[in-house]
Amino acid sequence: MATQTQDIQARDKHELKSTSEQTTPGRIFSPSVDIFENDQALTIVADMPGVQSDDVTIDLREDVLTLTGVPSVSVPSEEEFILEEFDTGKYFRQFTLSEVIDQANIKANLNHGVLRVTLPKVGPAKPRKVQITEG
Repeated sequence: MATQTQDIQARDKHELKSTSEQTTPGRIFSPSVDIFENDQALTIVADMPGVQSDDVTIDLREDVLTLTGVPSVSVPSEEEFILEEFDTGKYFRQFTLSEVIDQANIKANLNHGVLRVTLPKVGPAKPRKVQITEG
């Protein structure tokens, strides 16, 4: 299946560096994603360890899908950090959606820090033969 999604390059979670000023404190990371496609839908799987479903926001505005998640790192009151190596911060990733996505029926599920967003297509692209007429 030759689609434009094959042009997407794999990458690891990395901190976003922005030339604009942040209005919220802390670090912002771009989560690693996998994108799958079949005749009915595109599926985005985003790695957001430590994020609970109440701390995920999926926003759709003007054909741009924005995924945001804030991990919950809690230390019991009777304990304190001795060593902290995990890079934590807010997750942020955006995708521009094409006209083939049925934006009214987007669904999402979060399971053990893995966010799965299903983007159904308006109608499956079915192969067909086009009849040619003379005249």
